[in-house]
Order: sequence, then structure tokens, then C-alpha cells
Amino acid sequence: MNDKILILDFGSQFTQLIARNIRELNVYCEIQPCTKPIVYDSTLKGIILSGSPFSVNDPLAPMPDVKVMADHLPVLAVCYGAQMLVKQAGGEVGQSTHREYGRAHLQDIEHDPLFSAIPQGSQVWMSHSDTIKKLPEGFTVLARTDSIPVAAYKSGEAYAKNIVRAIQFHPEVTHSTDGRQIYKNFLIDICRCNQDWTPAAFIHETVTRIKQQAGDNKVVMALSGGVDSTVAATLIHKAIGDNLYCIFVDNGLLRKGEFEQVLEGYKHLGLNTKGIDARQRFYGELAGVSDPETKRKIIGRLFIEVFNEEAIKLKDVSFLGQGTIYPDVIESMSVHGGPSATIKSHHNVGGLPEKMHLSLIEPLRLLFKDEVRRVGRELGIDDIFIGRHPFPGPGLGIRILGPVSEEKVKMLQEADHIYIQHLRDSGMYKHVWQAGAILLPVQSVGVMGDERTYEYTCALRAVTSVDGMTADWAHLPYDLLAKISNDIINRVRGINRVVYDISSKPPATIEWE
Repeated sequence: MNDKILILDFGSQFTQLIARNIRELNVYCEIQPCTKPIVYDSTLKGIILSGSPFSVNDPLAPMPDVKVMADHLPVLAVCYGAQMLVKQAGGEVGQSTHREYGRAHLQDIEHDPLFSAIPQGSQVWMSHSDTIKKLPEGFTVLARTDSIPVAAYKSGEAYAKNIVRAIQFHPEVTHSTDGRQIYKNFLIDICRCNQDWTPAAFIHETVTRIKQQAGDNKVVMALSGGVDSTVAATLIHKAIGDNLYCIFVDNGLLRKGEFEQVLEGYKHLGLNTKGIDARQRFYGELAGVSDPETKRKIIGRLFIEVFNEEAIKLKDVSFLGQGTIYPDVIESMSVHGGPSATIKSHHNVGGLPEKMHLSLIEPLRLLFKDEVRRVGRELGIDDIFIGRHPFPGPGLGIRILGPVSEEKVKMLQEADHIYIQHLRDSGMYKHVWQAGAILLPVQSVGVMGDERTYEYTCALRAVTSVDGMTADWAHLPYDLLAKISNDIINRVRGINRVVYDISSKPPATIEWE
């Protein structure tokens, strides 16, 4: 078993970034709502308290007992966690005279293992409206900045069996230039963690666990051609071989040539996959439907129906495989409500366990997207799957604004194919988190040759991101955009105008519907 760090989540927007920093240091960690009791075992080596949108002076602010934690293990308290400890131990936290937000520089850094190799003047990122006005008795300041006298501190030796380190800033964000080193100091020098959380170790442990869970029973799984379902299926196949039965449904809303291409790729992976052509069934029920939520529900319901019809043809199936990843699990947690097993337990296939009475196997439920890719590369999966951009579950159905028809799907498939191929040929594809073409329900006048046209507008969307939770529009070169626009207009009958979306998330979303 790997050493483990527990991150108590108080609702911070940066909690996932803490976990990513720790995982990238090859130490395993888990995020847990701050309201859930902590289970202390031999693998747990330390606890990190996250930031929070709460003020510690709010009557409803969460307040788990830090001393109890520190009597068991080393604790690192970040932002809200640092203020919470001060309040619990008899110090004073109050509202700042001004909001402390943005870059700051550490000064007068005291000698402490947490700040080993951290230079004076190190840049950090602040994001808080309360500030520490008075430390509890016996506590010691470890660093300050120009604007705040207590940027970091440690508890006194009499407070608990382990000294608590606390910082008012956020090492997990990229603006904190030595943040990774601070976390490394806590993990390695203070908690004595082994850095053995690697893709190879994960594969070995996961395959062993799936063998024990599934035994000689059969597993059925829906594949999408995306990285998550492909890596999950490969891990399950590595554990149980041909007892895994995969189903890949063509809903008519895939990218150009994707159905045939993905089936061929699965064949090379050795996966036992059955392809189902259900295009006309989807087109029929989507005809005339404009509302995006209605389209999503129709696509989801039909997928379940088609998958179920094929799955029940299999005899003696006991398990359903899914590509659920860690962000799906985290999103089902809340500071007040704790984890919800029902919200995301069937995230990928919308309720099939209830209909089919199957137990779940979710090999990736503890991994972030970039970790899934690293595991996939360790498994030797082709880059056609591993390097592929995220693609929405409803497919092109939500990239065609307004009613969906087979004619519009083919038009958008051609435009999207041209767009993505240009991104690949230019080398920009790997620098973009997600890209796709959107067919707008807008027709405009154009001139092609000596003829007047009245055709559709195609919008291009490309974003950069780390995990898709926030995103910025990708600054593609103008000459590349010009080539893409020219090719789409010349080669796709029905489109005479191309526009580029320069909206960030938030306030916009990555997809248009």
C-alpha cells in the first residue's frame, strides 16, 4: 500500500490543485470533505487543510478539531486552515483593512523544514479577506510579507504531539514560484512519505484489485473512444481477459470516420468490442428538437436503451465497467453534505446499474485526467486514444445549435475534420486542451464565384486548460485560422462563413450547449 496524504476540503477552488501538486510528486493523496470523520491507519502520513470561501468568524464555518489531527499526524494548514487553527487555539482572526489578493513576497523566513531551500523574497499567491491579527500563545511566526505580519507560522510544542505548520498563501497555484518545493518539504521531510505513486505501481495494484473483485465473472462496458473509457477497459481486460465485453454505439453524432477508426483501434488493443450502428434511430428521435437539454436527454436515454438491448443478450454478466475519474467523484462531494454515492456512481452511462442490477468496477475513480493519460502511455495505448481531446458525451448533437439532422451532421463532420487536421498538421493540436467546430443556426449572404449564397455559419472553438474546470481561448495564429476558414468554406457545401470564439470559461462554457 502506498503512503497517503489526506486533504480536508473546506470548499476551496484550489483544493484540486493541492491534490495535483502532491500526485505529481509521486505521493498518493485523497480529497475528503472536512465534515467526514478521518480514518487513521498505517498508510496515512499527514493531513492538509485547504482554503475556503468561509470566514472562520462565520457561525456556520466548518471547525473540525485541528489538535486531534495533530495528536495523530503532521498537519499543514493552508489559508482558511491557518486561520481556523488560530481561532481554535485562542488567537485572533479579523477582517483585513484591504483584501489581500494576488502576488506577494515572503520575508524574514525562519529556519524550519517547511521552508528548506525556499529563498528570501520567494513569490507567493494570496487570496483571503480575513487576516491573522494575533497568534495563540506559544505559536511562532515563520514568515511575513510587506502587507501581512503573519504569512506563515508553526504551533508551539505544547499544543499537540506534532507541530502544525500553517501558511496564509496558496503554494498550489503556479504564481507561487516555490510552491511545489514547499509541498515536497512537507511530504518528504516532515511526513516521511515515499515517492512511489507511479503509473506502473497504479497499474499493478489496480489489476490485482480487479482480479479479486471480478474473479471469473463477466464485465460489460460501454466504450466511447475517449481516453477514460479506453484506459479503464484496458485495465479491466488486463485483469480478466475476454471476460470483458465492450459495446461501442454509433449514435450518428461522432466525428468523421470515428466509428470505424475507433473499432479498428480497439481491435489492436485486443478488446472484445461489438460496434452498434444506431444512427438512424438517433436522427429520428432528434428530428425537430431544438432545446439543448431535451436533446441531451434524448441522446442519453437512447444510448441507455441501445446499450441495454445489447448487454442483456450477454449471459451471466455481474459487473459494469465505467471510466469515472476523480473529478467526477470530487464533484459529488460538498463541505456540508459529504460525498454522494448516487450522483456520480453512474456518471458515464446514466443509470445502467439500477436497470441492470450490476455492481460497478471503476478503475480510474482515483485519477485525474492527466494521470489517466500517463497510465495509458504506461499501458502502451496508442496516441490516437491517449492524446485525443475531450469530446462531449452527446457528441455533435450539442455542437449543432438548433434541430439535428443527418445533413447537418455530415456538414459539421466535414468542417470539424478540416479544423482538427489543420491543428494536427501545424503542431497546435497538442497545445490545445479541447477544440471543435460548432454549426450555428445562422444563415448569411455570401458570394462564391459569380453566385450569391445563403448558407450556414461555422464557429471554431479552441481552449487551453489544465483540467477543463477553467479555460482560456487558445490564441491560434492568424495565418492558421485563415487557412482553416478558407478550406472549410471552399470544401464544405452549406457553410459560407467561419467565426472564431474568443470567450473564456468562466463566464462562458467550453461547449456552446
